[in-house]
Amino acid sequence: MPNKEEFSALFTYATEGIIVVNEQGKLTMANPAAERLFGYEPGTLLHTQLEQLIPKRYEHTHHDYRTKYSQKPHARSMGIGMDLYALRKDGSEFPVEVSLSPFKTAEGNFVIAFIIDNTLRKQTEATLRKQKEELEKLTAELEKRVRHRTLILEEALHELEHSRAELSQLLEKEKEVNELKSRFVSMASHEFRTPLATILSSLNLVEKYGTLNDRENQQRHIMRIKTAINHMTDILNDMLSISKIEEGKIIIQKDWINLTQCSQHIIQEIRPILKTGQQIHFQHQGQELGYIDQNIFTTIIMNLLSNAIKFSPAKTNIYLSLSITDSAMTIVVKDEGMGIPEEDQPNLFGRFFRAQNATNIQGTGLGLNIIARYVELMQGNITFESQIEHGTTFTIVIPNTIENE
Repeated sequence: MPNKEEFSALFTYATEGIIVVNEQGKLTMANPAAERLFGYEPGTLLHTQLEQLIPKRYEHTHHDYRTKYSQKPHARSMGIGMDLYALRKDGSEFPVEVSLSPFKTAEGNFVIAFIIDNTLRKQTEATLRKQKEELEKLTAELEKRVRHRTLILEEALHELEHSRAELSQLLEKEKEVNELKSRFVSMASHEFRTPLATILSSLNLVEKYGTLNDRENQQRHIMRIKTAINHMTDILNDMLSISKIEEGKIIIQKDWINLTQCSQHIIQEIRPILKTGQQIHFQHQGQELGYIDQNIFTTIIMNLLSNAIKFSPAKTNIYLSLSITDSAMTIVVKDEGMGIPEEDQPNLFGRFFRAQNATNIQGTGLGLNIIARYVELMQGNITFESQIEHGTTFTIVIPNTIENE
């Protein structure tokens, strides 16, 4: 068993404050941690009346509590479900947790109190409450917007229901729109909530590291915020592209473009998002000039390469092949990624559709739908081949003649 010296060492070097109080409420012992906690010089806490360590507004109440406790002393924690505060020598207050244990000696009855400074925990709890309130506010606003969009879709459905022509097609369309609404709500609530939570969390950490003058961690969280904002921008751009296509507002501006140079520029632009060890291999055959809208060509290639990068593991190859003749342009993008399940392949170009093995990967389910619609505008066609864990190959053929305009 520990000897007297060992007990003395435990008392002296304990990290929590320990005081011993006699029946008259005076301190007979106080360890160094308690002296530091209350801001007293070594040895000056002894014979201090206990109420001097308690805020004035609690002094009389505490005296009554101490009197009652001395009549029925027992080991317990003070203030369960309450906020307890102690008073430093300089008059400042701080939150505490206190545990009491009575004991008796030949000199009388005593109570030993173990005191823990609760300041940091209270600050952390306050910060977490604030973050929770802000996140709930953002979530409520997002849900409000989703409900607004849902109402718009429902109004559109209501108008369609009043149309007399082609009733069977109308009912089929209604079913399709309802499915799209469900997918949109699911996509929006997930794809917006995650970056918004990231932005909120990182903003708080940027502020924290700013006070600590920790620029490295500040920059890291600023980059997280930028990434989240870029992701949200991509979602909105996809939604805008779909809206323009649906409303017939896409203006096609074809011209003779050097597609070899354009493809190489796209590859350079997309390299920063490559995973470790991934490589893009470009191959060109035939002519260099193609008669096409450059913005549409860029969007198609950028989307296909982005998907290949996203759905392929590190250290894999991605192939972009371009073949141009007098009559047609053939674009082939091949990856060595996860592949598309056979049962999902018929729905791959549907709006908001995500394959079952891609649900944990960021995305709106709009990219391939946009590509297919652009290919259709260019009077071309798109096909694909895919096998689970053996990658996917997309092939696009677009006419290369002015007459096709």
